[in-house]
Amino acid sequence: MIRSELLQLLARENPELRAEEIEKVANVFFDEIAERLARGGRVELRGFGAFSTRERDARKGRNPRTGDSVEVPGKKVPYFKPGKEMRAKLNAD
Repeated sequence: MIRSELLQLLARENPELRAEEIEKVANVFFDEIAERLARGGRVELRGFGAFSTRERDARKGRNPRTGDSVEVPGKKVPYFKPGKEMRAKLNAD
C-alpha cells in the first residue's frame, strides 16, 4: 500500500471528512513519528509495533563501479519491531 491508497481508504471510511483534512491528519501522524525518531525517541503503537532507531558503525565499503574502497560513515537507521497482534495476524493460517 502506498500513501495515496491509504488516504483513499481513509476517505472512503470517513466520508464526513474532506480530503484536505484527511491529508493533514496523515501528515501530522507521519511527521510526528519522524520527528520523534530524529530526536532519538521511540514510537510505540499498541497492537501494531514499535519504531526506534539503531546505530550503524562506520565501515569500509566498496564502490561497485570502480571497485575502490571507500569510507562509509556511521549513521542512525530506522527500525521497526512488529507487535504481538501484528505477528499473530501475519502468521494466521
